Amino acid sequence: MIDIKFLRENPDAVKENIKKKFQDEKLPLVDEVIKLDAENRAAIQAMEQLRADRNRISKEIGGFAAKGLKDEVEKAKAKIAGFDEEQKQLEAKQAELSEKITKIMMTIPNIIDPSVPIGKNDTENVEIERFGEPAVPDFEIPYHTDIMERFCGIDLDAARKVAGNGFYYLMGDIARVHSAVLSYARDFMINRGFTYVVPPFMIRSNVVTGVMSFAEMDDMMYKIEGEDLYLIGTSEHSMIGRFIDTIIDEDKLPYTLTSYSPCFRKEKGAHGKEERGVYRIHQFEKQEMIVVCKPEESKMWFDKLWQNTVDMFRSLDIPVRTLECCSGDLADLKVKSLDVEAWSPRQKKYFEVGSCSNLGDAQARRLKIRVKGKDGKYFAHTLNNTCVAPPRMLIAFLENNLNADGSVNIPEALRPYMGGTEKLVPKK
Repeated sequence: MIDIKFLRENPDAVKENIKKKFQDEKLPLVDEVIKLDAENRAAIQAMEQLRADRNRISKEIGGFAAKGLKDEVEKAKAKIAGFDEEQKQLEAKQAELSEKITKIMMTIPNIIDPSVPIGKNDTENVEIERFGEPAVPDFEIPYHTDIMERFCGIDLDAARKVAGNGFYYLMGDIARVHSAVLSYARDFMINRGFTYVVPPFMIRSNVVTGVMSFAEMDDMMYKIEGEDLYLIGTSEHSMIGRFIDTIIDEDKLPYTLTSYSPCFRKEKGAHGKEERGVYRIHQFEKQEMIVVCKPEESKMWFDKLWQNTVDMFRSLDIPVRTLECCSGDLADLKVKSLDVEAWSPRQKKYFEVGSCSNLGDAQARRLKIRVKGKDGKYFAHTLNNTCVAPPRMLIAFLENNLNADGSVNIPEALRPYMGGTEKLVPKK
């Protein structure tokens, strides 16, 4: 959510930003919120004047009473009663205007960074850099669920009966790799100076609306019936929510946190044939990175966060590339975003395995996360990034470490988490 003062003083810049995000239907909202803001400020000013008049007349009552001017006292009291009624009406009007303004402001997209490429959707995202040599072996690589089934490692049919489509049972060696990758990612981030956290897996609605846009909320979140609770779609939601309505001493920044959680997502829309199996699912687990920092440090932390993901995947012998998200592919709260994609030797292309986002002060403004500095208070900047999110990550892991005989190599970095195992051998 952008600053109302900035919008008021720079309406053309806000409109231009909306155009860059190809959301022209939102252009009238700028003028509408400016009009409502003017009415709101006028209502506040009128209330302040009423309070001043009430205080003045209240003082006069004492003087009238001391002089025995009973009629003047009654007239003054009648005026105050009238002021009180007018005050109630103004307060109701101001509250209504404030609510309308907030609702509109939460739908106007954040100002994107000047470096963001302009484009309508993810087909216009821009490749930045590749890490590792993408290779295609001289043997056919099966679909990822077929690889898992050779290890007796997945049961989608039973999961479908128990929970429906989009769920899975992982078993045996495949389940062990899944857990090993998460444990390795946890320690990888701890070794880079991040504090490990296990957060709540449910959050209240005021946190949901603080960390994401309404469109994202509708597309992603599962609500607990009869309670003001939602299942988290990523641990970022509850991790940023931890700081709601707080004032942080500047010398405590930055907070660098890495969190584990299960994640739950609706995953609306049609899915392609390559998104079957465990690619696009309703439940998965993730190791996340979160940073709360000073505004001038957010660009530096953005670059550090995505580099952590690249380094983690490369340590597991998986080639990756980074992709700059274009303006039309950015969620409304994001200032800048970069995807990390892993190489799929089966598909002979890259696919997304992580996303790094700088949200500026948008989440902090919504959740009132302020910093107390030597020159006063200001809103913090928040960033998040995926370290690793199996089981999707397992697709890249299995394909890139598969041998012609169906066995799977365990990279050296992961072996301590697999009891020293160097290779998985299929059971069928």
